[in-house]
Amino acid sequence: MTHFSIQLEKLNQTVEILQEKQLDAWMTFVRETSHNADPALGLIVGMNLTWQSAFIITRTGEKIAIVGRYDAENVGRIGGFTEIIGYDQSIQPELQRILKRLNPRQIALNYSENDSAADGLSHGMYLILKRYLQGTSYELISAEGILNSLRGRKSATEIARIRQAVKLTEEIIDQITTYLRPGLHEREIAAFIHAEMSKRGLTPAWEPEYCPIVNCGPDSPIGHAAPSEKYVSQVGQLVHVDLGVYFEDYVSDMQRVWYLQPASETNVPQPILDGFKVVSGAIQAAAAVMKPGVTGNAVDTAARQHIIQNGYPEFLHATGHQIGRTVHDGSTLLGPMWEKYGQSPMGLLEVGNAYTLELGVQVPHYGLVALEEDVIVTENGMEWLATPQTEPIIVRV
Repeated sequence: MTHFSIQLEKLNQTVEILQEKQLDAWMTFVRETSHNADPALGLIVGMNLTWQSAFIITRTGEKIAIVGRYDAENVGRIGGFTEIIGYDQSIQPELQRILKRLNPRQIALNYSENDSAADGLSHGMYLILKRYLQGTSYELISAEGILNSLRGRKSATEIARIRQAVKLTEEIIDQITTYLRPGLHEREIAAFIHAEMSKRGLTPAWEPEYCPIVNCGPDSPIGHAAPSEKYVSQVGQLVHVDLGVYFEDYVSDMQRVWYLQPASETNVPQPILDGFKVVSGAIQAAAAVMKPGVTGNAVDTAARQHIIQNGYPEFLHATGHQIGRTVHDGSTLLGPMWEKYGQSPMGLLEVGNAYTLELGVQVPHYGLVALEEDVIVTENGMEWLATPQTEPIIVRV
């Protein structure tokens, strides 16, 4: 397996997608990417570029890179481009020459109102491109549909890396179980989790200050709040952790819940069991709907209705998001038709999509019951990447 195995897979996959969608050409147009990296760049190039660079892929199989002279050698080492052109003073002459030769009717560019992972073309670069192409008749269109499929249809290598990230996260979850006890504040628990990640050569799947998210008891603020010394694990209360890791550029994203059970208690309190029943039931309801061709909104509706019909408040976020190179990996969202989500919930699930299924309810006096499972869409439905949690992990104290 080469260092650029993902990029080679994705370059080939792009040609298939362009043929499927009957689009002539897709262009990623970037510069000084350490400042403002296009999310598509990691999929097809996997490195930063300095000067203006254009990566053009056609449905006839041409994969052309026009880059600054000093980047050309590195781009060549990817091994997936059919032509690499270096320039010195301006990309414009070579870009115009190549496009004239290809003569595409449409050129798909990386802009989107709905998907942040397909919206990498900066406004400044768009203006430059418009100036370079002045007087031509190419139709410039959004590459959202291309990138939704390219990013969403995980290759075999991508799925293998996500599986391993989930496996390693499960190992850390097991260690949390052995570590938990009364009297630990949230930041101590987070520090323990960071240490377990470091032992395995891993880094958090999002900013370390907020990964993991830790909630001790009923008063800890839910959502994206960083762990705090103010909230402490206590006997008879819940501890909730939201965590994920990076493994070879791909992530996991999971949530688990523990109950610190008094030694004198023989049964888990019924309100906690009720919370678990409805939350895991909603996740199972979403999973039952998942298959290729279903809208993300249909999956969200199944989970959302289950929560509401069981008398709990509607959760104020989407049921799930794609995972991959980032923890929110763009493309179709498993969400409601709220304005902030645009049209992303109306996208269709595809084979190879990797999703989270996540939601929760607050259980008064005990804390947060929120679960998050990682899954893969298959030809006939979906696959759990880890055994779903259906009841609290018990820590007897």
